[in-house]
Amino acid sequence: MQLPESLDGWLGLLEARHGQSIQLGLDRVRAVRDALQLPQTCPVFTVGGTNGKGSTCAMLEAVLLAAGYRVGVYTSPHLLHYNERVRIDGRDVSDSVLVDAFGDVERARGEIPLTYFEHGTLAAWVAFSRAGLDAVILEVGLGGRLDAVNVFEPDCAIVTSVAMDHMDYLGDTREAIGFEKAGIFRSGCPAICSDPMPPASLIEHAEAIGAKLWVSGRDFGFSGDQNQWAFWTAGGSRRGGLAYPSLRGTNQLLNAAAVMAACEAVRDILPVPMQAVRQGFMLVELPGRFQVLPGRPTVVLDVAHNPQAAGVLNENLASMGFFPETWAVIGMLADKDVAGVVRLLRDRVDHWVVASLPGPRGLGAQGLAVILRECGVGGDISECASPQEAYALARGQAAEGDRIVVFGSFLTVADVLAARKAP
Repeated sequence: MQLPESLDGWLGLLEARHGQSIQLGLDRVRAVRDALQLPQTCPVFTVGGTNGKGSTCAMLEAVLLAAGYRVGVYTSPHLLHYNERVRIDGRDVSDSVLVDAFGDVERARGEIPLTYFEHGTLAAWVAFSRAGLDAVILEVGLGGRLDAVNVFEPDCAIVTSVAMDHMDYLGDTREAIGFEKAGIFRSGCPAICSDPMPPASLIEHAEAIGAKLWVSGRDFGFSGDQNQWAFWTAGGSRRGGLAYPSLRGTNQLLNAAAVMAACEAVRDILPVPMQAVRQGFMLVELPGRFQVLPGRPTVVLDVAHNPQAAGVLNENLASMGFFPETWAVIGMLADKDVAGVVRLLRDRVDHWVVASLPGPRGLGAQGLAVILRECGVGGDISECASPQEAYALARGQAAEGDRIVVFGSFLTVADVLAARKAP
C-alpha cells in the first residue's frame, strides 16, 4: 500500500478506515506500542478527568517549560489544526514530523486495527521519542482505564474532576465514571485529584493499588483574596504571594493547585523552582477556555459541553460585570446533556442563536431550538445552518456594549475561530 505523503492524506485515511471512532480497550494499542520498540526515557504525566484536563495540561506545560525542561504534550481534540494535538517545546509539531510518525505506526501495526485516536496517540509517542525530551504530558481522550494513553506508565497521574459525561462508555453513575478515571493511577506513584469531592470508587481504587493519592482540600489546597493566592499541603508546605493564572475563570485555581501538587510530588526527579511556577502561570495560554477576545462587543469563547462545565461558565459570566444584553451562540452534539447545559445558562442569556453541527453526532438547529423551548428559556431564538452563520448573525445584531458567548462544543468554537481568522 502506498502511504500518504501529506498530513491531510493521513487524516483522511484514518478517518475513512474506521467507522467506529471509539473502541475502548488496550490490547491492540499495547501490541503496536511494543512493536515500535520506543521505551519511556523521561517522566510522564497523565491527565484525565471530565473537565479541566486541557487547562491543567497547559499550565503544567508552561511551568515545566519555564523551569528549562524540554516538554512534549499530547492533547485532544484540536480546534483548527491537527498539529495542535502534539506540541514539543511549546510549539505545534510540523506536518512532516506527523507524517513520519504516522508512517512508523502504520508499519509497526501490521494487521492490527487501530482507531483514529489510537493511531494518533502512538504517533505522538513516536514524535516525542525522537525529540530527546525531559518530560511528557499525555491527556486522556475518554475515561482513563481503557484509553489509549494508558498504555504508557505515568510517573504522576492527575484526575481533574469527575462528572457525568460519555455515559454510554463510562457508566451512568458518578461512582462508575470515577472508577474509570482512576484507571490511570499506578501503584507507588503520585495520584493527584483536584476534585474536592471525588467519588468513593476513585479513592478506593487508589488505596487498593497502593497509589500515593493526594485529594484537593484534604492533602493539598489553596486560599486567596482579590490580589493573590497561596498553595498548601497537609505536610506543612506553603507557597504564598502567587499571582492568579492568566487563564480566566473561577475554577482555574483548582487546576493550578493540582499542577503545584504534581510538581511537589515529583520534585525528586523533576525539580521545579518557584520562579518557574510563577512565570508559567503568568504566561500560560489556552484557546477556547473562557477566552475573552479583544474588541467590542465582548466575545467569550468556551468549549463547555456538559453541565459541570456550563455551571463554571455561568459563574465566570456572572463575574464579568454588567452588559446590557447577552447573546448566546450555541451548537451541541446530540449525545450530550443539552437540556442540562441550557438550564444552567438560561437566566444568563437574552438572545439565543442556535447552530447546526455537522456529522452523525451533530444536533440540528431545529432540534436544539426545541430543547431550548422545552427548558423555558427567555428571549428570542434564531436558527442557523452553522456556528459561523450564527456568529455573524449575533455580531450583526448585538450592540457595542453587549456580550456574545460562543459555547456548546469544540466544533462550535472552532468554526467561529476559523471565521474570525479568515481573510
